[in-house]
Amino acid sequence: MTREIQDNTERLRELGTAPIGRLLLKYSLPAVIGTVVSAVYNIIDSIVIGHAIDDPYVVAGMAVTFPVMNLVTALGMLVGAGAATRVSIVMGQNDRRVAEIILGNCVQLTIIFGILYIIGFSFFLDPLLRAFGASKNSLPYAREFLMWVLPGMVLMNLTFSYNNVMRASGYPAKAMYTNMIGAVLNAILAPIFLFGFHWGIRGAAIATDISMLVTATWVMSHFFNRNNTLHFTRGAFRFKWPIIRGVLYIGMAPFLINVAGSGINAIINNTLIDYGGDNAVAAVVVFNRYVTIFVFIIIGICQGMQPIIGYNYGSGRYKRLFRTFWLAAATAVTITTVGTLFGVFNPHTIASMFMQDAEQIRCAVNCLRITMISFWIVGFQIVATNFFQALGMAGKAVFLSLTRQIIFMIPLLLTLPPLMGLDGVWAAFPISDMAASITSAILLWYQIRHITREAERKRTENEKEIEHDY
Repeated sequence: MTREIQDNTERLRELGTAPIGRLLLKYSLPAVIGTVVSAVYNIIDSIVIGHAIDDPYVVAGMAVTFPVMNLVTALGMLVGAGAATRVSIVMGQNDRRVAEIILGNCVQLTIIFGILYIIGFSFFLDPLLRAFGASKNSLPYAREFLMWVLPGMVLMNLTFSYNNVMRASGYPAKAMYTNMIGAVLNAILAPIFLFGFHWGIRGAAIATDISMLVTATWVMSHFFNRNNTLHFTRGAFRFKWPIIRGVLYIGMAPFLINVAGSGINAIINNTLIDYGGDNAVAAVVVFNRYVTIFVFIIIGICQGMQPIIGYNYGSGRYKRLFRTFWLAAATAVTITTVGTLFGVFNPHTIASMFMQDAEQIRCAVNCLRITMISFWIVGFQIVATNFFQALGMAGKAVFLSLTRQIIFMIPLLLTLPPLMGLDGVWAAFPISDMAASITSAILLWYQIRHITREAERKRTENEKEIEHDY
């Protein structure tokens, strides 16, 4: 037991002492592998469904399920993301008991939210799907998939939310295996259920449910192990409202990101139905699945960055905090630049992976060539938003999260399509990406100046105290 305690203490101490490059690699690489594997198995689902079911409307049906799943993810992130950030900060302050209470309270809250949204969505699923752009042709596919996958979404929230807490408490490598286990299992089961058992779109949903059951069991078993840095303890499950409020305040940023994303998807899908029909809605699936690979890589980097920034902010090591951010941002921009180049110059290859219909492929190619123009800067915007979240500055993180999707995207979707037709919908994407990134850069500059001045003020006060003592 003594050896375990020493290992756990060293695991936390390195966040404030180890070289930044090596530390970011150690924490980000497992997270990147995990998130990329997760993205790949989502992509495999789309590829398998698009080729196993010979109906072009199935791709559009999957497109309108994304906003609903975003809403479910939003409720999970409201609790899970806030829990991971608070755990990192209080660990930096050496308050492990508070971290245990955060864990116990938040797991219960996640389960309660899950039960509520399953009941709510079950009663209002068809109106919700129509609001998100389902046509009479795509609605049956969307309904069937969601009715089977919704029960597994509670398990998904437990998996991904508390996988972040596992990473924040010093277990990045173990957290990586969570997504790998689920991805490999889903990649095996989905083709068997669709091609072997001929279960149709229901088979893809069941494969996802089974994968989430296994991974949720894996994550929760970690926190039942008393030898781990952070684990379930007696008394930690008693609700403490100040802790819950603090967690929900921080989690509000990713929550609003996903809610706004769902709202934007509804507007986009309905606009696409008006200007391009189901083929245009299907094209969004190709765009979303392609950029997911690169976005998930950056999310992995941010997950690795978050405990380092949270710990060093909590312990007052601001130079290490800034070095971590700039290294993460530079890496992210490099990754999204690669994604931009391949998407703009190889759109046909990408579209052909997800669909068989020639007209759908043509529409998707045009979509990628326009929407990807400014994608290279998105890496910076994502890292900047996560930087504020890691500092516990939920208000600023929420604002940056909403700039692209609400402040810029909605006005563009209302003004450009009447002037440019379907191309106006696609053009709204790169314009809003660039505008949101510029806004993030301005807010980041002001925040860095504030932290630097605060650090200088504390240093001056300490020097005066030392002079007074002598």
